[in-house]
Amino acid sequence: MTPVQIPLWRQLQATAQVLSEVRAGRSLTAVLERIPRELRPGVQALSFHVLRVLGRAQALRQQLARRAPPESAEALLCVALALIWRAEDAPYEAFTLVDQAVEAAKRQPETRPQATFINACLRRFLREREALLAVTERDAVAQWNHPRWWIQRLKNDHPQHWEAILRASAVPPPMALRVNAQRSTVPDYLRTLADAGIAASALGQTGVVLARPTPVQEIPGFAEGAVSVQDAGAQLAAPLLLADLPQPAQRPLRILDACAAPGGKTAHLLELAPNAHVTALDIDPVRCERIRQNLERVQASAQVLAADAAQTAAWWDGQPFDAILLDAPCTASGIVRRHPDVRWLRRETDIAQLAEIQARLLRTLWPLLQPGGRLLYCTCSVFRAEGSAQVQAFLARHTDALLRASPGHLIPQQTTLHGAVSDNPSGDHDGFFYALLEKRAA
Repeated sequence: MTPVQIPLWRQLQATAQVLSEVRAGRSLTAVLERIPRELRPGVQALSFHVLRVLGRAQALRQQLARRAPPESAEALLCVALALIWRAEDAPYEAFTLVDQAVEAAKRQPETRPQATFINACLRRFLREREALLAVTERDAVAQWNHPRWWIQRLKNDHPQHWEAILRASAVPPPMALRVNAQRSTVPDYLRTLADAGIAASALGQTGVVLARPTPVQEIPGFAEGAVSVQDAGAQLAAPLLLADLPQPAQRPLRILDACAAPGGKTAHLLELAPNAHVTALDIDPVRCERIRQNLERVQASAQVLAADAAQTAAWWDGQPFDAILLDAPCTASGIVRRHPDVRWLRRETDIAQLAEIQARLLRTLWPLLQPGGRLLYCTCSVFRAEGSAQVQAFLARHTDALLRASPGHLIPQQTTLHGAVSDNPSGDHDGFFYALLEKRAA
């Protein structure tokens, strides 16, 4: 059966709806789940593109119409501007896009009165493109496509690298896979990919990076758990925690993954230490089911509990852990190239609120660690308040804590700062922070 061709105007309508909902504070992932299945792939691709250049699109809209139209029309206009503002990146011919944007406006009662207005704005943009772009180039939000406070925070935190971080956020990420060490090796799996006609290269000790993203159902061995999708930066967590970790003589390692969902790092721990007893926590029962599904796919098992890690009386059995992985809740400022809505959803006040949660988790979980044991604190954030500043404050209050050699802040697409991912020459990883803390023996 020949697939039905979905007209562009329908995809533009749906993408404008997505943009409006993200602006209202809803996550892109949740919004896309409600888009009709036949529209979702195209709308997802368009939404990612729009959100990556939303600062520019909004600045252009303000130049074209000082007074904002109703939200539904404004969102549709911003979607169209985001898709045509730079000719070399435009996914569609400019006049086709204008025609279909106007058609999208005409097809909805709430935007029909603004169809002529949208047409006039877009045609004016095509006539005056260079002049309009020159004006918006002087606006930092338009230039970098991040909120102003975010840009300033990066300047303060990373004065030598803030521009590189922002540039990395504009680039779609590569697709990295983690090879299950219990099932295969990187050289063997690269040969499997080559036999399937999929170009890839080695990535560190247990990873490969695909030359182009591929649907997981087409990746050899994915369904059977031979590989998992995981960013290069995230692949560091399990090896960092387990490297040179003292092994108990009479029992298996006891490991806590304190904020485990969706379970990628939990699975990696068990692939590297298959005999360990791992307790995986998450506060959300639905996300706990994701952990179980991911572990089942890689044929690993852990004790998965729906619990608040900070409420230890509700879940801890009183036996200390040899190792704790604390992948703490954070702003997710290091993974905006994968989640471009995050930059528009976050508020500057979120940083202090999340930093307090991180500090509370560190304080609460530290007593659960065996003397000589290790806690790996990590966040997918590039903000120092959630990384180096958090750890320095913890060390100042806990004299029994020793900071071992750690990557610190991993800056996206930077390989020279803090020894970030030394075995990943491309440096093409998300932004993370890692600090490995050891509890001194009494």
